[in-house]
Amino acid sequence: MENKNWQQYQRVFDCFDENKDGKLSPAELQRCMASIGDDLSLEEAQEAILRMGSGPDGLLGFEEFVRLLEDGSDEDKARDLKEAFSMYEMDGCGCITPKSLKRMLSRLGESRTIDDCKNMIAHYDLNGDGLLNFDEFKVMMSC
Repeated sequence: MENKNWQQYQRVFDCFDENKDGKLSPAELQRCMASIGDDLSLEEAQEAILRMGSGPDGLLGFEEFVRLLEDGSDEDKARDLKEAFSMYEMDGCGCITPKSLKRMLSRLGESRTIDDCKNMIAHYDLNGDGLLNFDEFKVMMSC
């Protein structure tokens, strides 16, 4: 896996690892998945942790968390990508704006300026409009 994706996963993981023990409990995993639009019951979260090969403590380590997020069919991945895009696209314009990117990064515990967000968008802004549409977002997420 590329380092960039690893860092993104680590930020999400750290955000939901409330007691900072380096593992997610079923309740922490449930909250994490709900934040990306995937509602799991507590029992489903426990089953997912067991399926991913959790240790005897019944908790999900970071590597298992990454495998859980990357598992799934292409259809599931496409759905998840659309849900992730909709979380960043908060202004109702069908694109990710510097302002909406800043808000989402803040929710993930990463403080960035509007100029930082403009620069981040510029790297993947294929049509040069200063925004990220869904196709540009897909390119960004595949890098």
